[in-house]
Amino acid sequence: MQNLSVTLIQTTQQWENKAGNLTHFDDLFAQLPETDLVLLPEMFHTGFSMNAEALAETMNAVGIAWLQKMAKEKDTAIYTSLIIKEGDHFYNRGVFVHPDGNIDIYDKQKRFAMAGEDLVYSAGEKPTIVQWKGWNINLQICYDLRFPEIVRNSLNEDGSAAYDVILYVANWPERRALHWKSLLVARAIENQCYVAGLNRVGTDGNGLTYSGDSMVVDALGTVHGCTPSVEEIKTVELNYTDLMTVRQQLPFLKDF
Repeated sequence: MQNLSVTLIQTTQQWENKAGNLTHFDDLFAQLPETDLVLLPEMFHTGFSMNAEALAETMNAVGIAWLQKMAKEKDTAIYTSLIIKEGDHFYNRGVFVHPDGNIDIYDKQKRFAMAGEDLVYSAGEKPTIVQWKGWNINLQICYDLRFPEIVRNSLNEDGSAAYDVILYVANWPERRALHWKSLLVARAIENQCYVAGLNRVGTDGNGLTYSGDSMVVDALGTVHGCTPSVEEIKTVELNYTDLMTVRQQLPFLKDF
């Protein structure tokens, strides 16, 4: 099994400005190293907005097209979320975009009621585990992080784990940064997996400040983090042999 390189793009977002955000991401992707997987913030080209009626797109519109273009050009997968409308419903939809243009989707299950997300967006009803370069990857979004039961790892009949990595993309305010950092570490330790959490920096249209604190955490809780409160592109390599060694030496998953 090959190792997996994950690139965190910890960046600002322009409030409800799709064109401005995409131009900024164009500049950031020009600096991108060779990598297997890129993470962008939640609602990547609008910021975390409840203005779904004005900002929502279909799966054939500008946001998805831009992600597919970049995934193909850079020969990498990309995971982020954006506002999608299907029928009469709006979703905070996670999209895992493959270089060939195929997309795996995950609709955010836990909506952030303190911001009114539950009044605007419909909840996803099931998890999504993606296979990419031999790794099984569990897709999550922001507030999902507070609910460990929806990502509880388990063993398959052959003794392998259900997944190897959890991805969280977020707009998680600085005032609760301690919770973000602590819960990412907890999810990695309790599920014996890697966790990659990507959060934005800067200030949004509601006046909320974000410190980023993006990181990759291994199964023992070791953190490889971005510099807080600044834009940064950071790549971390996930080592499959190291992960298997932890699971063999500390076989906790069998007791769930």
